[in-house]
Amino acid sequence: MPDVALSRPGLPARMFRSLHLPLNDRFALFGLAVYAVFVLTAIFADQIAPYDPTEILYTPEYDLAADLRPGEDGFILGTTSLGRDIFSQIVHGTRSALLIGITAAFMVALIGSIVGLVSGYFGGWIDAILMRLADIAFGIPFLPFVVVLAAFLEPSIWNVVIAMALVLWRDTARVIRSQVLTLRARSYVDAARVSGSSDLKIIMRHIAPNILPLSFLYGSIAIGWAILTEASISFLGFGDPQSISWGYMLQDAFASQALAKQAYYWFVPPGICIILVVSAGFFITRGYENLLFPKLGR
Repeated sequence: MPDVALSRPGLPARMFRSLHLPLNDRFALFGLAVYAVFVLTAIFADQIAPYDPTEILYTPEYDLAADLRPGEDGFILGTTSLGRDIFSQIVHGTRSALLIGITAAFMVALIGSIVGLVSGYFGGWIDAILMRLADIAFGIPFLPFVVVLAAFLEPSIWNVVIAMALVLWRDTARVIRSQVLTLRARSYVDAARVSGSSDLKIIMRHIAPNILPLSFLYGSIAIGWAILTEASISFLGFGDPQSISWGYMLQDAFASQALAKQAYYWFVPPGICIILVVSAGFFITRGYENLLFPKLGR
């Protein structure tokens, strides 16, 4: 009788197949295109932005370039009430958004995957302890927790990353645990165990590659959550005042009564950017759902 475990595709092939992008889904393609545009913008922000986002600008006609409308004196999206270029702030805000989003998504996916793998595979008291920790994390209201954390720590964009790493791994861990519970009962895992493979080897070789799509699915969700959370706490005044982000721009526009001045060019662009990034994460998640659960599309 052939060894079922050894007859399966090699680890690199299964890893590559697990990382397969949902290119057949039009919504997922749109999400990937949006991410690609923002990533390129973040990489070449210094070349794209005509001014320093924190620089107070002056014009030959006016002493201070404050409250200029889009297109006036060459400013693409106008200026803030302090004479700062809005377009440059949008471009540089992309860096903060992606830095927070990708870092937080990586931490959520990593912690959740490890907890789910260990809990689902070993079971027993290990599973009980880890799942009770997940229950505690589910009982913590996320946004108030971020606000309290930002109030106790020095204002920083990393507060969002820390908060997400401490709280939002719960969803990923729960789902991956349930998947591991089914995978560990498969025949190829039993064959690998009988042939003398260690627990670590079984987890890394036969189980982890099969849960990677779930990790990426929840990671893509976490990117949008992180960017939205950073915008929320910055709007509430708990963000890093030294870092230009889309949330900081919204808070600055609100404090300067941009709506009363009908300065829509000030707060609408960062709002659209936030909506696009969050929607892109949802569309990519939708594509991964069709890969993981093909019956949903029938």
